[in-house]
Amino acid sequence: MVFSVERYKTSHRIIWNEFVAASKNATFLFHRDFMEYHQNRFEDYSLLIFKDKTLVALLPANKVGDTVYSHKGLTYGGLILEAKTKFRDVLEAFKTLLKWMHANAVNHFELKFLPAIYAKNPNDELSYVVFKGQGKLIRRDILSVLHPKDLKLSRDRKNGVKRAVKLGLVIKETQDFDLFWNQILIPNLKRKHNAKPVHTLEEITYLKSKFPMQIRQFNVYLDGEIVAGTTIFESDNVAHSQYISGNSKKNILGSLDILHHFLLTEVFDDKAYFDFGISNENQGQNINEGLLYWKEGFGARSQTQSFYRLETKNYINLENVML
Repeated sequence: MVFSVERYKTSHRIIWNEFVAASKNATFLFHRDFMEYHQNRFEDYSLLIFKDKTLVALLPANKVGDTVYSHKGLTYGGLILEAKTKFRDVLEAFKTLLKWMHANAVNHFELKFLPAIYAKNPNDELSYVVFKGQGKLIRRDILSVLHPKDLKLSRDRKNGVKRAVKLGLVIKETQDFDLFWNQILIPNLKRKHNAKPVHTLEEITYLKSKFPMQIRQFNVYLDGEIVAGTTIFESDNVAHSQYISGNSKKNILGSLDILHHFLLTEVFDDKAYFDFGISNENQGQNINEGLLYWKEGFGARSQTQSFYRLETKNYINLENVML
């Protein structure tokens, strides 16, 4: 068997998207329509790995200098594989990938793992292969995750829901993002972190047009005025709150409490997992304790996402793994 690597080009678009749709560990974030919404910000260095001319793996990636990254514009990454792919092929594919990078003057590879909840089938082959390739752990984030059917509100979250019901807060799903972005999300991020959303209003609107069933917006209103909202990225296994934000009265109103209680009991109660996202700051070095406390108040508990850095010359460490 002969493994080979090709750099992504537009002629690969159809086979790339078809492979993503059939894989065991991909979501719509790996579709080229999603990956390319911000193509002006990155030098795309996505790769396709073939076995005897049959596509067996994909690597969504970008390049800066002599380093290739699991695509920095995506929340997660790694090798995209089919469910039928066996360990030996993952090993050979990754070895070939590192060797090809090394031959093309790429000295380092930073790999961002896919959290296990997003995979349809067991997906830990890469953890072992990276270990053998002497990958160095450089970051670890914690996600707050729960099974919706295991929802268990803390006293604070129960009280928040009661306040929201008493005040008559209304939750609506909407097809546009203008109110949430301009009146809630952008002002909050500016005030708290002097930051902007990862997606501009124009970008999230465009992505919604491409993925209308996967990207959903839920707003909370008091007397007809927006007071909170969340943007959900929905994949096969997981509903993920990509953005969560409320106005300065969110704790008094219980707006985010009733919103997520509604999502967990009415909208996504049949999902395997609900992912509140990370509570980390400073590249994983710190945790926002108040944010984590709020998420754990729904019964969410921690799952990790790991980031590794490898030297591509370490492909030689993968030469004699199998006895």
